[in-house]
Amino acid sequence: MSTHDIEAFHARLQEWYATHGRRDLPWRTTRDPYAIYVSEVMLQQTQVKTVLERYYFPFLQAFPTLEALAKAERQDVLKRWEGLGYYNRAVNLHKAAQATAPAYQLPDDFDALIALPGIGRNTAHAVLAFAFHQAVPVMEANVKRVLHRVFAENAMSDTALWEKANLLLNKAAPFDYNQAMMDIGATVCTKTKPLCALCPAQGICAGKEAPERYPAPKQKKATPVRKRTIIAVMDESERFYLTARTSRFLTGLYGFIEQDQAETNCTFLGHEATISDMQHLGHITQTYSHFQLQAEAYIWHLPLKSNDVHWYDLKSIGALPLSRADEKLYKLLIKNKQLRLNN
Repeated sequence: MSTHDIEAFHARLQEWYATHGRRDLPWRTTRDPYAIYVSEVMLQQTQVKTVLERYYFPFLQAFPTLEALAKAERQDVLKRWEGLGYYNRAVNLHKAAQATAPAYQLPDDFDALIALPGIGRNTAHAVLAFAFHQAVPVMEANVKRVLHRVFAENAMSDTALWEKANLLLNKAAPFDYNQAMMDIGATVCTKTKPLCALCPAQGICAGKEAPERYPAPKQKKATPVRKRTIIAVMDESERFYLTARTSRFLTGLYGFIEQDQAETNCTFLGHEATISDMQHLGHITQTYSHFQLQAEAYIWHLPLKSNDVHWYDLKSIGALPLSRADEKLYKLLIKNKQLRLNN
């Protein structure tokens, strides 16, 4: 691929982006590094439509600056992130904001950016390219697919992908170039039925005769199923026991007691009961990125009163950041209370 070919591609891509690019996306119409950073973290594992419709604006309204985010309680940050998934992103976003004190500004230097919690090479490049207009390529799923097809490669290592990305980069216009590459991947060079005749990369694309061959499809693995029992322990004051998770998965989110479905007994604060003695509320199914949870939900009524901070009434539970499965149990608890009041 000659320098002339690449320059011609840059011109076609720039023209295409001016006409067809998603230039009105709010994180493309701002120069605020913080707002751009938030969008990049949200978009790592989530579709543009979901981020735009439900999360981006409410999050920025709640935490309009890095300083506001840094000084917020982690519980409040996670509550705003609730439903977006991959909660470690929110935890790291919060930690990174705190790490920018006392200036509370994102650095415009690559090494300083990747030193912040949760920021890897691609997020750092996105902030540099979009907030500071530095000449670095951005690498996300759509761009990876475009690169595999342009170079007719079945599978490229991360090193090879970054080499190809740097080769094609328009250093004179990194903002428009990177946004356009993501856009053609999302709207033209799609995973199935790509619109090659409309693609500004067709002049340099070695894989355009059989685009769906690149990259080579990955073998789908069966989604494992985890069978669990989720127990809402309730005291005499109709308060429920929840704690914040400390494991990497769903970190910081509050949850009820959970155990393997094969376990028929449960022990809590010196009390013991069999699952069959508890009130069955219903079945919960929740699909996560790497497994499906299938759980039976129960209330365990305990004759105790406690001043422990881990006990919450139904109204207070609604203000806690919950996993999707625990939120479903919470709704079952509300329904159960309404049924009792109506009878």
